[in-house]
Amino acid sequence: MLKIDLQGRIALVTGASGELGRVIARTLAECGADVAVHYHGNREKAEQTAEAVRALGRRACVVNADVTDMASVQAMQQEIREQLGVVSLVVANAVIQYRWTTILEQDLADFRSQFDSCAMQTVHLAKAFVPDMIAQKYGRIVAINTECAALAEPGVGAYTAGKRALDGVVRVLAKEVGENGITVNQVAPGWTISEKDRREHTEAAPDYDRTVPLRHRGTDEDIANMTAFLLSDLAGFTTGAYIPVSGGRVMPAI
Repeated sequence: MLKIDLQGRIALVTGASGELGRVIARTLAECGADVAVHYHGNREKAEQTAEAVRALGRRACVVNADVTDMASVQAMQQEIREQLGVVSLVVANAVIQYRWTTILEQDLADFRSQFDSCAMQTVHLAKAFVPDMIAQKYGRIVAINTECAALAEPGVGAYTAGKRALDGVVRVLAKEVGENGITVNQVAPGWTISEKDRREHTEAAPDYDRTVPLRHRGTDEDIANMTAFLLSDLAGFTTGAYIPVSGGRVMPAI
């Protein structure tokens, strides 16, 4: 029987105080990984996530960093090394939130924030963590993208631009580091049901659901499961991929 086994691995999840990040961190712990729980603004949620990881019998540490700043990411890398050891699994999940509107109305700063928190976050994480991966001839990186990058729908110009830039970084990085046993992939969620939706009973979205071939929204667990798979040795020959988890709403062409 196939099993996602991350025993003996140390993972970093950025944005692990957020709705999706918390579920990814717990899922990786369920698969056996120790987890560095990154946050920028919400330490309380990060501490709760770390406690959930420890409750699953895994080690955890809470680290603060500005993922748009190289020096801050480097400091985080050193802190994780001191507390847990060398990271071999990286999930780039953090993103700056902003108000969506049309390109003509969008503040220029929002375009910069999305580029910095999507594309540059991944560059910073690569520069900080890939050298250790190269040294051990093993590593896994998963960047959380979005169905918006493929659909390019109205009102999401800054987000789409940032995530499409992320796509370029991932594809080039995958080719540059593959010879070292390192894979670099993307998971692209659709509009995902989160813990907040469950609390507020807002899981159903009829207008959106009709656009999904499977006729319903995916869940945070769906995203976390695909992320864990790509971080595992079961996906050891998959790299440079953009994998939608959107119920068929996005189907990349060949």
